[in-house]
Amino acid sequence: MITTEVTELITALRDGSLSLDEVAQRFRERSWPRTKKPEPASYLDMAAAALEDPEPYVPGSFDELAAAYYRGELTRAQYRTLAEAVAESLRAEDDRARREASS
Repeated sequence: MITTEVTELITALRDGSLSLDEVAQRFRERSWPRTKKPEPASYLDMAAAALEDPEPYVPGSFDELAAAYYRGELTRAQYRTLAEAVAESLRAEDDRARREASS
């Protein structure tokens, strides 16, 4: 298993060296790689996308948080708190990008 900042933070939460609030704050502050491919612009693009491999697992992404939950390493409450922290980080990043684009 690849060790990333996300897996290290989840491990710290599980072993008690960081609290849920501390991990959530770190999740809010970090940059999250985007894992979704852009929507196809045409039927040809849609057909080509159907032939491609599924979206790859991206280390350091939300995929790791979801995988930890499905492996039973996080409670539902912990997962919800951390997923919301990820969403806050992504929204803040999108807001910054929109502001920069309009400048």
